[in-house]
Amino acid sequence: MSAPRFAVIRDWQDAGPDNRGWALAIGNFDGVHRGHQAVLQAARLGATARSTRFAAMSFEPHPRRVFRPNDPPFRLTSVREKLLQLQACGVERALLQRFTPAFAAQSPEAFVAAVLVQGLKVAAVAVGRDFCFGRGRAGTAPVLADLLARAGIATTIVDPVISADGTRYASSSIRAALAAGDLTTAAEHLGRPVSITARVQRGDQLGRTLGFPTANLALGDRQPLAFGVYAVTVRLGEREFGGVANLGVRPTVAGTAPRLEVHVFDFAEDIYGQRLEVTFASYLRAEQRFASLDALKQQITLDAAAARAVLEQRR
Repeated sequence: MSAPRFAVIRDWQDAGPDNRGWALAIGNFDGVHRGHQAVLQAARLGATARSTRFAAMSFEPHPRRVFRPNDPPFRLTSVREKLLQLQACGVERALLQRFTPAFAAQSPEAFVAAVLVQGLKVAAVAVGRDFCFGRGRAGTAPVLADLLARAGIATTIVDPVISADGTRYASSSIRAALAAGDLTTAAEHLGRPVSITARVQRGDQLGRTLGFPTANLALGDRQPLAFGVYAVTVRLGEREFGGVANLGVRPTVAGTAPRLEVHVFDFAEDIYGQRLEVTFASYLRAEQRFASLDALKQQITLDAAAARAVLEQRR
C-alpha cells in the first residue's frame, strides 16, 4: 500500500469515499505534545493492524474559542503549525472539523452515528481518557467506546502520559511553563523545542534606527511566552541563523499588543512576507522599560552578546 500525499479536509462531509474506512485519532491536538502523540500512535497501530490508513480529526476554531470567545490568547500552535506536527507524526489525512455551535449541539449518539459510523465509516478510533464530546460534553471516552462497539468498531482509550517527575503531559502544564519562561519543561512536554512560525510583518522600524533591525512576527491567538528577551535560532527556508528576540509589548515605546521582534545575526536581506521559524534557545531576561532609547540600545547590545554566547555554547 503506497503512502498517500498528506492532505487536509475541512469538514467530515467533504471527506469523500477515498478518505473513509480509516483508523482515526480524535482530539484538539493543540501543541501536539507527548500526550497527543500517544493517542496518534495508538491510531497508527490500529491502522496497521487493519491494513488501512491513519487519520486525525481535530476541531477548528478551537472549541474553547467558540464557547469562551473573550478568553485571552491560549493556543500553543497555529493551525499551520498543528498540521505540520500532525504530518510529522505520520498522519496521512488531517480532518480539521469546522466547530460551530450547531456541530457542538449534536448528542453523543448523533455524532457517533452520523459522523463516525455512517459518514467516515471509521475502521478504529483512538482518544485520550479525558476526551469529551457532544452536547454539554455529555460524551466521554467510555461512552464513545460503547457506542462504537455497537457498530463493531474498536476504540483505544489512551491513558495520560506521565513524565519522569510525575507530571502529566498536558496543554495546561505547557502553558504554565511558557508563562514562567521555563523552556526546558515546555520542550520536555512538547517533545521538541519551543518555536513559533509566522510571516514577517512591517513594523515601525525602530530597531533599524537603533542599529538592530528586527523581523516582526504577530502572535495571533497563541499564548505568549513570558515577556522578555530570548536567545533564538531562526530558520528561513533551508537556512538557519542565530538571533536575539524580544517578546512583549515594548513598554519603552508605549507598545500595547504583544509581538515577537527578532534580530537575526549577520543578516541583511529583505524578508517581509516570508515565513520564519523561531526556536527559543534560552530565556535571557524579563522585558523592562528603559528611560531613553539610548539606554535601550545599550541593553540590546548586551542582550545580543549574551545570545551569541549562549548559542555558541550549544554548538
